[in-house]
Parts: sequence; C-alpha cells; structure tokens
Amino acid sequence: MYKKQKKSWVKHLDFLILDVLCLEITFYLSCLAKLGRFHSHSGMSEYYNRLAVLLLLIDICVVFLTEAYTGILRRNRIQELKAVIMHCSTIFAAITVYLWGTKQAEIYSRQVILVFWGVSIVVEYFARCLWKIYIRQRMIRGKRFTRLVVVTEERFAKQCVSDFQNDRYKEFQVVGVVVVDEDQTGKKICGVPVVASADSFLEYVRLNVVDEVFINGNTRESSEALANELLELGLTVHFNLVRESRLMPNKLVEHCGKYLVLTTSMKIATNRQVFLKRCMDIAGSLVGLILMGLAFVIFAPLIKLQSPGPIFYAQTRIGKNGRRFKFYKFRTMIVGADDMKKELMEQNEMQGLMFKMEEDPRIFPVGKIMRKFSIDELPQFWNVLKGDMSMVGTRPPTEDEFEQYELHHKARLGIRPGLTGMWQVSGRSDIKDFEEIVALDTQYISNWSLAMDIRILFRTVGVVLTGKGSS
Repeated sequence: MYKKQKKSWVKHLDFLILDVLCLEITFYLSCLAKLGRFHSHSGMSEYYNRLAVLLLLIDICVVFLTEAYTGILRRNRIQELKAVIMHCSTIFAAITVYLWGTKQAEIYSRQVILVFWGVSIVVEYFARCLWKIYIRQRMIRGKRFTRLVVVTEERFAKQCVSDFQNDRYKEFQVVGVVVVDEDQTGKKICGVPVVASADSFLEYVRLNVVDEVFINGNTRESSEALANELLELGLTVHFNLVRESRLMPNKLVEHCGKYLVLTTSMKIATNRQVFLKRCMDIAGSLVGLILMGLAFVIFAPLIKLQSPGPIFYAQTRIGKNGRRFKFYKFRTMIVGADDMKKELMEQNEMQGLMFKMEEDPRIFPVGKIMRKFSIDELPQFWNVLKGDMSMVGTRPPTEDEFEQYELHHKARLGIRPGLTGMWQVSGRSDIKDFEEIVALDTQYISNWSLAMDIRILFRTVGVVLTGKGSS
C-alpha cells in the first residue's frame, strides 16, 4: 500500500499551527509589556482577547489567500525571511484596516500593535527555521525511509541515481540499481550497488526487502509488463514520465482523454485561486463602473466640446492566447487618430512593438488630463465584468502589434489581459524597451498569486493619484 502525499493545507498543517502559536504568544507578550496585568485595566482584557481571536481568523485567511506555505521546505533563509515579513506585514495591515474601519482604533494601544508586528517577524522567522531543521533531521535519520530500487538503462543510470541522492527532501532510500540493458551486477553507481540484471531482478525482489520501484528509461511495453509483475508482488511502482527541468517549474499529473499525462505551464493555478481572482474582478468592476458613470457625467460634455464625435472609443485588442475582443476607453484623441498613426511612427519613443509618444498631437487638451490620471481607462471595467479582461494582468496589444510578434513575445498573452499590471506600476513612461515589458509580463505570469495582484492594485492607486508614469 502506498500513502499518497498530502496536499494543500493538510501538508503544512504543522506550520499553520506553529505560526498561530507564535502570533498569539507574541500578541499577549506585547500586551503585557505595554499594559502590565490585564485586570489592572478595567475592561481592557475583553477587548484584547477579542482581538486575539480576530488575529487567529486573519492568519487563516491570509494563509488561504496567499498560499503562504507553498515550497516552504525548499526556501533558503533569505527567502524565508522575506516570506515571514510579507506574512506578518499582511496580518498587521489587515488588523490596522479592521480597527480603522470599525472605528476601534482609539480603544487599542498603537504601541502594542507596532511592537506585535516587529516582534512577530522575529519570533515567527526563528520558529520556522528551527522547525525546518527538525524536519530535515528527522528525514535524514533514515529509520522511516522506504527502500527504493531504481530500474533503468545504462545510459540513464548515473544521472538518475545522482538525482535521487541530491534530493534533500527525499522520503526514501535508494538501496539498489537494476540495469536492464547490460549485466553490471556487483558494480556500484554513485555508491549504490547494482543488485540485479533484467533476468535476476524478480528473484532479487523475492528474497530482499523492497518497498518501491522506480522505472526509468525503459520502453513503454517493457515498463508496463514489469509493472504488472511487480504489482502482483505487492510493491509500489513509479513510472518516469519526464525528467523535471528549469523550464518545467510547475507540473501536475492528470488525465487527458484516456491518457495519463504530465501537464506543465508557466503557472498552474488552483481552482480556488481562479475562483477568488474572478470574484475580485467582479467586485472591482462593479465599483469601477460606478466611477465610470461619475466620470461620464463630468467628461462627456468636455469631450464633445473639444472634439466632436463619439464619447467612447472601441478597438479590437488581442486577449488571452490570441483571442480578439472589443476594448473600450473614453475617447481622448481626435476622430481619425488611427489613420494618423502611420505618419507618426518615425517619432515612436518605444523600442519594439508598441507605440508611445509623449507629445502626441492627436490628443486634445482634456484628453491629456484624462490620460494623466488614467480616467480614460475606466470603461474597461466593462471588459473586466464581461470576462475579456481582469483587474490585474498584461496590457492587451493591438492587432497590428500582435501580427509582428516573435515567438517569445506571445508568452505575455498566456494570461487574461488586465487593466493594470507590472508594467503600469513600474513607471510605464520610463520604460522604452518592449523586451523589458515582455520580461515584466512573463515575470508576473510565472510568479502570479492573489497577494501579488493585491499589491499591484494598491500600487496602481498610488500611480493613478499622482499621475506618475503616465503619458
């Protein structure tokens, strides 16, 4: 019988409990350091106990939304410190927003909250590091390791055994190698003995302790035949589908029709993440459409006055993986501006497949103000509500830009386009190289998380209010 590896929360329930304990202990120590014994402050204990319960709920929500424990065992100390700072800071921000929103800020000591924030980072960081050391030591002892035999061809043997031996987080011990295309019995490969050949392997299994068998490099027919025999002996069998590389950081095994396949992508999102991102899009688009209505009342008459023509501008843009959709904005250019673009291409300030011109003569005066504060983008909340776009993503290219894309440029279309993204919050007018934009977009897709979207949205608010990076 094979114990399936734990997934999601259950896999790192120990870290969740550890973090909760650290946060609660740190919170009460911060309270005692400032307030002394609770009973000396009438009614204060009730308020702070209530906040302690809220702290527990906030921590669970943060872990749920940010996938806080993904890859936690493989993080080095610097990466862990960054993760802890982000985790504790998110909790601190949530508490601050809650106290401000419920008008309870005057009840609680700001010094307690600030001390809690700083000390929680230190305590949680050292607690996580010590717990990871304990986990690694427990794994190294070997008492709980299952005994694994590698079955492979001579050309793959050294690489395969080396890969297993260099895995710091293995839960098995490679006790032997079987080379199926050459009899090397008695030799050693990376210090591991070759215990049998193809002909003597089953006899070896019958007489020795073997828990699991890893089959690598054999033909499909021979692998299936061997697996059937091993399963009859009660062993667990692993097939090698493909060796992981740096180009395949995300992968999962699933069914595709009648085939079992290894699926890989720049980023693999869970159903929960996709659902929450769409909920965030819907909520954000509804608020945005209200703002668009207010902007329409103010700017529609000005647009008509300065440049007779339609209020809105519609254009075909390229969305996820090349899909076409209608893209909406408030019109900020004179009618016929698209036809004038070819004449202005010599003055394009961008290097690559985007057009940008700081003093674009096609923009009428109020249009410059609308662009500076991104007011012209508000109608795109309709695109977000329809599902053509997302709140955060990559900016959708025009059809003529898309037609000139090289192969690697299409990577930026691997996700639904967004109103804002990495480029927008990185100072869009200061970035003149299209390749740099592609790098930012692919970085966003590869490292995407809900927490990253929230950070970008907050940074976008600052960019919009200051008009920084606009053109």
